[in-house]
Amino acid sequence: MLVCLAAHQRTTSLEDLERLSVLGDAAASELTGAHDAIRGAVVLATCNRFEAYFDVDDHRDPSPLPAMDAAMERIADLSELGFRRVRDTVDFAHGNGVAQHLFAVTAGLDSVAVGEDEIAGQVKRALESARRAGVTTAPLEHLFQRATETSRAVKNSTRLGESGRSLVRLAVELAGSRVGAWEDARVLLVGTGRYAAASLAALRTVGAQDIRVHSRSGRSRFAQREHLVPVSAADYAAEAALADVVVTCTTTTDAFALTTEGHRAARGRRTTGQLIIDLGMPRNVDPGLRSLPGIDVLDLDTIRVHAPIDEFATIDEARLIVATAAHRHAMARRVHEVSPAVVAMRGYVHDVMDAEIARARARGGDAETEAALRHFSGALLHGLIARGHGLAAAGTGPDWADAVRTVFPAASGADAPAPEAASPAAGPSAQDAE
Repeated sequence: MLVCLAAHQRTTSLEDLERLSVLGDAAASELTGAHDAIRGAVVLATCNRFEAYFDVDDHRDPSPLPAMDAAMERIADLSELGFRRVRDTVDFAHGNGVAQHLFAVTAGLDSVAVGEDEIAGQVKRALESARRAGVTTAPLEHLFQRATETSRAVKNSTRLGESGRSLVRLAVELAGSRVGAWEDARVLLVGTGRYAAASLAALRTVGAQDIRVHSRSGRSRFAQREHLVPVSAADYAAEAALADVVVTCTTTTDAFALTTEGHRAARGRRTTGQLIIDLGMPRNVDPGLRSLPGIDVLDLDTIRVHAPIDEFATIDEARLIVATAAHRHAMARRVHEVSPAVVAMRGYVHDVMDAEIARARARGGDAETEAALRHFSGALLHGLIARGHGLAAAGTGPDWADAVRTVFPAASGADAPAPEAASPAAGPSAQDAE
């Protein structure tokens, strides 16, 4: 059974999301070991959400709740949040609700900036991280692969794919009225990761030209590749004080990129306006900076409040694509669940057929007889398997699988009678005995 625990920006405070986000995608390994019934896990941790997707063995216990309680206890320990806090914060989905949710998330329909670009890549990287850790399963692989395909379908078929939306672009747009002419602004970008690249693209789109970059880890390749002015650790405080706009988007968690006392000392008596855009998760900027004269801080909470309402028709069209994809995924999963019974039934029929063909050859049977036997077994199997797939798609596949295990001994694990026992060559039949 697929299960999802999700904490997102609509229901979770920024402080709690910060603690959860620190766990990162690597938490999948920890969560897989939280309970014996958890066969695999994928964790999606972004600036707006923390979600854990599980493949839970429901054969021994049809309820996933014990496994999920154990997973939430592990999340509480790792994030240093209380168990009750975690339990009251996360949303719970299981069965096909998991596909519906992940497909909507990957398509950007559950984001602050509806239709955002970054989320699809983050979903893909979450799967890759779990795959490297060896904690994915076939159901989770199929789920996440279908999510990526659905995201492409939404972007190719609706207007959501036209605008190049992202949380970064939304932040830059909201900052426009406070900056004035971006062409004249002195901008300091703090961070050199994937989010920094998206931030840089958004800044250049609005016309920013004087962009400097500081890497807290000391990396310079990003500055060289993007032809930016690198800012060393020694010059960082002074540059941060001089910038008209500071954009922070680093994942470093050991300390704030900008502290209140440090920035106050660097700015001295300067009171000219400065905009700080904090896109970090956990936050990169000390909230106390708002108390400094001339400082305006635009953080994730502020961005969420001012997120625009998109056109309902476009969103409805995208949600229909998501719902259709989730329904197809559910049908495919149901068909996949009867596969073991199909394989066992096919194997049993083929064994009987091969025995009969061998017997026919021993009696001098010709190729026409052999072809007729193969055609008959193929037609028989085709009808039975088609019926099984149809029942599985309708939700009654387990009943069909039970019937197969009852009728075909090999499918139930029982010892199948030797094909010879049913052959006239092996002795008189029940009809002959009469």
